[in-house]
Amino acid sequence: MKFILSSIIIGAAAAFAPATNQAFLQRSAALSQSNDSESALYAKYKKVFVAGGSKGVGRSVVDKLIAEGSEVVALLRSDEAVAELGAIDGVTAIQGDAFDYKTVEGAIDGCDAAVTTLGGSVDDTDKRVDYVGNNNVIEAAGILGCTRVVLVTSVGCGNSKAAAPPAVFEVLKDVLAAKTRAENVLIKYYTNMNWTIIRPGGLISEPQTGKAILTADNMGIGSIHREDVADLAVKALSAPNTERKVFTAMDPTLESAANSEGNSFEAFELA
Repeated sequence: MKFILSSIIIGAAAAFAPATNQAFLQRSAALSQSNDSESALYAKYKKVFVAGGSKGVGRSVVDKLIAEGSEVVALLRSDEAVAELGAIDGVTAIQGDAFDYKTVEGAIDGCDAAVTTLGGSVDDTDKRVDYVGNNNVIEAAGILGCTRVVLVTSVGCGNSKAAAPPAVFEVLKDVLAAKTRAENVLIKYYTNMNWTIIRPGGLISEPQTGKAILTADNMGIGSIHREDVADLAVKALSAPNTERKVFTAMDPTLESAANSEGNSFEAFELA
């Protein structure tokens, strides 16, 4: 999907990023050393639908799913994205709009899991996909029996409102409200689903550190690289103990102005 965030939202999101949080350095190193043994616990889904796979977190999700041996069905708006992802072995690239329910339903049909990272505005309009697109994915998955869904939203949604810096929340409040609506639909109405919600903090476009964590603490806050969000989303997808849970995604080794006091948050152990 080719979605463009407005400059004001990008500026506000940057407030999440860079004061020092050293508290988890030692713990993160220990978690990194156990990554190889933990990876053996992750079962692979045969065919996974990905919404938002043209760039950012979603694009990294596609790469990581393919690396794990899953087939991927990606719904994409642009010709360029369809050509790029369609050239990857194991990816079925479908051109369409997440705003159109029937298109989403047709793309998800036959998949046994779904990951959606949809967010942002379409082109230069104010038309946002944060609720409508994610809701279409959730509804189609529920109707078709695709019961494993991972929804990537943001710190500041739902019961994590107080975790977001007030100034950032004020600027992003409409976006966060839309994402919260999508979360609530998944939690309240699709009781047949084994869903997982992941809320990253300040997103940074840098290579994966491998030190990021999920925490069940709804006051968790910190920065994280987009590739690390994707890595956690794919791992959570096949970790049974993440089902029907909401997490914050953060990297305790990164500086974060939103966590200037260096508060530490307990890492959730995937199993």
